Amino acid sequence: MELKKQFSDKALEDFRLIDQAVKEGEEQAFALLMDRYKRPVYHMILKMVRNVDDAEDLTIEAFAKAFKNLHRFKKDYTFSTWLFRIATNNAIDFIRKKRLETMSLDTSFTDDNGEAVQIDVEDRNLNPQEVAIKSQKVELIQMFVTKLPAKYQKLVRLRYFKEYSYEEIAEELDAPLGTVKAQLHRARELMYDLVKNKKDHL
Repeated sequence: MELKKQFSDKALEDFRLIDQAVKEGEEQAFALLMDRYKRPVYHMILKMVRNVDDAEDLTIEAFAKAFKNLHRFKKDYTFSTWLFRIATNNAIDFIRKKRLETMSLDTSFTDDNGEAVQIDVEDRNLNPQEVAIKSQKVELIQMFVTKLPAKYQKLVRLRYFKEYSYEEIAEELDAPLGTVKAQLHRARELMYDLVKNKKDHL
């Protein structure tokens, strides 16, 4: 068994940023990690769920979950491998719940350090651990909702807590579908900022 893995310069830079973020509480380090991986994580999730709006939702959830647990990160693997696993598992939970067709999913993908990350699409109902994870996710988003401008709070609650579709939200609020999508997009951008800059609350 290999005792020491050879990491790329990018991976080593990630480790440095993680140390700054966890040990020194530097918000800029969190922001840099998010900026570095937001796009590849989003595109990976989009490939899985095949829906732009759902991919955006799942991307922010993945980063919120990763930053909440960053202090538990061990340098046995690259940060990207760890982050992509979190994002993948989160997307798989979503797919199971929505009962989407999973047979077309790739069984693995390669992260930016060339390591294969397996995707488990075993079909099963939510077990107690998954129920707890869902509860934690709702609790996590709840922290951000109260910090959003009032006009976005109801939108986010309908989308994340009541799990309304965009069409159902538009009907509930008697608002054009395009307006609902635009406002939810803006609300997500604000929550990204909260994830990056308010990590003490995670």
